[in-house]
Amino acid sequence: MPRLRELQLGLVSALLDGDEGDFARHIRAAGLPGARRLQIYRNNTVLGLTDALAAVYPVTRRLVGAEFFQYAAAQYITRHPSRSGDLHEFGEHFPLFLQSFAPAAELAYLPDVARLEWAYHQVFHAASHPPLDVAALARVPADWQGALHFQLHPAARLLESAFPILRIWQVNQDNYPGDPTVDLAEGGVKLLIVRRENLDIEFQVLEDGEFSLLRALTTDGDFAMACERALATQPTFDLPACFQRHVLQGALVAFRLLDH
Repeated sequence: MPRLRELQLGLVSALLDGDEGDFARHIRAAGLPGARRLQIYRNNTVLGLTDALAAVYPVTRRLVGAEFFQYAAAQYITRHPSRSGDLHEFGEHFPLFLQSFAPAAELAYLPDVARLEWAYHQVFHAASHPPLDVAALARVPADWQGALHFQLHPAARLLESAFPILRIWQVNQDNYPGDPTVDLAEGGVKLLIVRRENLDIEFQVLEDGEFSLLRALTTDGDFAMACERALATQPTFDLPACFQRHVLQGALVAFRLLDH
């Protein structure tokens, strides 16, 4: 008799990989052959995961059509099976999958549209966070301020694309009232996607310097390095006003001081 873990792994393989082997013999028939029961479970599993992907990526699905999306989802599910009991966590690798998915190669913008949808999904379900303590920030000595590192709000994401993905996303919303035409030649966009207190998701189109500042501040850069990168990217950038705005609007929510 196989151990429980062996049975569990065998069931997963049979459901997601289609590799039944002789696993069906471990299933009590009770009116249906084991292979038939596996087929039912497999169909329900794939259907449920496909529906979960469609809920996260509605614009991607609209762009390629329901039939194509179902096919792509089936391939994705096989290559990237769910690793969590929480369906909100399923689909993280779908944009990267689309990037190397040959049938979608002509839609060069599609992976970035999917990245926007995943960022939206993450932001919507992210934890809340209290605002940055401005009084504590003001007490940091001036000669230490360059070493500060900042934290982006958990319900915020930075996203950059060479394509007008925000425009693509907007015109593919239900009942979009304007002109649905998208000109890919209009170029790319740099975005801050953030959830507000009323749970609305806001897209902010950022200047080059603004995007460079926030990305450096919230990844590997201290304040001095982030300022240098932002001004090198866009010398005319109003850095003080930008930094103040993102503190007051809640995109930056915490700071830490290293080596002091």
